[in-house]
Amino acid sequence: MISNTITSVITGDIIKSRAQVNPEIWIKVLKGALDYLSNDKAYWEIYRGDSFQIEIKDIRSSFIAALYIKASIKSIHGLDVRLAIGIGNKTYEGENVTESNGEAFIFSGETLETLKKEKQNLRIKTNYSEIDNELNLYFKLALITMDSWTTNSAEIVKLSIEKPDTLQSKLGKLIGINQNAVSSRQKRAHLDEIMELDHMYRQKIDTLI
Repeated sequence: MISNTITSVITGDIIKSRAQVNPEIWIKVLKGALDYLSNDKAYWEIYRGDSFQIEIKDIRSSFIAALYIKASIKSIHGLDVRLAIGIGNKTYEGENVTESNGEAFIFSGETLETLKKEKQNLRIKTNYSEIDNELNLYFKLALITMDSWTTNSAEIVKLSIEKPDTLQSKLGKLIGINQNAVSSRQKRAHLDEIMELDHMYRQKIDTLI
């Protein structure tokens, strides 16, 4: 089907996936994360074992979606993920995400290859190099923290994204820790600062629409 809309695509791959004794664990977590972001399986797919792609139609939400995937994967000890965000036109809609085409898909795929060469874990590409350069600098700084998340930090980031308006005490009850522990984990993960980055990202992306 022919389309001509602006969309966002995240292409990624799992780092050190082959070192995992039981791949079913991370595959289940990855599927859960992708399904949480889009319950229509036509818009996400896992392929070549440890690679995946998902279309996020609300382009403003593409960073928080990438953040959610990263937190989900890093909640498993020893794993991390590379994530490439592409934003641009969608010129063809296939029966599933990997058959669709357009700038967003091309930008995302090409950027993942760049990430592999540069050994970086998050990057964006749009039609606007000034915005790309600014956001990618912010990403590089944020990754200093995000790449160092422990499984506990990643777990609390994931839960905080799922339940953004929930009190720390209630978040704690969900995972069996007290309110102070929730607060400490959120601070160690620099969650407030990362949410500020998401707010700024949304403002920047608004200028593309």
